[in-house]
Amino acid sequence: MKIIIKTALCLFTLVIYNAFGQQQPADPDRTPGVQAGPDPARTAWVNQYCSDPALPEPAAGGRGRGGGGGAAPVTGDYRISAIPGVISANARWRTLWTDTGNNADSPIGVEDGVLVAQNDKSQILKVRLDGIVELVATDTYTGGALAMTPDGTLYVGERALNRGIWQVEPRQLFANAMNGEPLECLTTGVLNDMIADANGGMYMTMGGVYYVNPQGVVSGRYGVNGGNGLALSPDGNTLYVTGRLPGANLPAGLTVPAGAPEPTGGLVAYDVQANGSLTNERQFAWAGGDGMVVDSQGRIYVTGNGGVWVIDDEGEILGFISTPRSMISVSIGGPDKQTLFGVSIRDVEIFAIDILARGL
Repeated sequence: MKIIIKTALCLFTLVIYNAFGQQQPADPDRTPGVQAGPDPARTAWVNQYCSDPALPEPAAGGRGRGGGGGAAPVTGDYRISAIPGVISANARWRTLWTDTGNNADSPIGVEDGVLVAQNDKSQILKVRLDGIVELVATDTYTGGALAMTPDGTLYVGERALNRGIWQVEPRQLFANAMNGEPLECLTTGVLNDMIADANGGMYMTMGGVYYVNPQGVVSGRYGVNGGNGLALSPDGNTLYVTGRLPGANLPAGLTVPAGAPEPTGGLVAYDVQANGSLTNERQFAWAGGDGMVVDSQGRIYVTGNGGVWVIDDEGEILGFISTPRSMISVSIGGPDKQTLFGVSIRDVEIFAIDILARGL
C-alpha cells in the first residue's frame, strides 16, 4: 500500500511506503527525539545497568549536538572554483528539499536520490532527485546515523537512551553492548556516525572510534581521536576519521588552494586489520570537520569551514567547494554516481550538485 500526501506549505510530495511494517517495538525506558546524554532518566538508568557508568562530558559542537553544519543560510552568492577531475567552475548547487525547524544527518547516496536520518523525528527519509520524499522508516528512537552494507541492508544508529545499532528491515537489534555492558555505559557522547565495511561490519564514532563485527561484537576504543565523520578508502584498508590528534598543529608549509579558508579541522587515518581492528593512528590531513564520502579514485570530500574540502589519498588538499550554506555532511549518488549531495541542518536543506568524479 502506498499513500501520497501533498503539502502545499512545504512544496514537496511525501510518499509513504508501508512504513508501519518497519516500526520498532515500543520501549518504555527510551524517549524518542531525545538524545541519551541529556535524557533526565539517564542517571538512574546507568546506575541500574552499568557497573562503571561514564561521567558526563563537556558540551561540544558537532553532529548530534546541534553544531557543525547548522549555520543559517549565507547571504549573497557563492563561487565554485574548478578542481580538475572533480568539479567544473560552472557547477551549481540546487535545493532538493527543505524542512523547517528539524534536522537531518548521515546521508547515503543511492541511484535515485539520498537517504537521510532525522533524529528529532526518529525517522529515515529518501529524498529523490525529482524532489519527492519517501518515508523509509519510523520509530527509530532518535536514529541519527545510517550505514549500508554491501548487500544493501540499511542500519540506523539510535541516539536515545540505551543507544545501539538496529537493522532497519526487518527491524532487529544489531549491537547495543560491549563486553557485556550496554554501550550507554561507555560515554555520554553521541553515537555520531557509522560506515559499513565490505564484510558486513561497521565502524562508529561515539566519543571515540569503535568497530562492530558482522556478528554484532563491539571492540575499541581505537586510538585517542574522539572522531566524528568517517569513511573507508576504496580498498577498505584505511579508515579516515575527522579530527586532530593532541598536539597536532598546522605545518608551516601547508598549501591551501586560492580562495579557500584556513582549515581548522583535519583527518586522522588508521590501518584496517583483517579482523576489523585499527592500528597506526596518525594525522593524515589538515582540513575537514564533519561528515565525508570517498570517490572511486580515493579522493575524500569532507565538510568543514563552511564548505566541502577535497583531499587526495596522500592527504594533499586539492580544493574547496563553496556552498550556499554550511553543510554537516555529504555523500555521492545518482544514476551515474556523479551527484554530490550535501545536508544543512536547522532548518534542513538537502542540496545536490553535479561533479566530474564518480562515487564508489
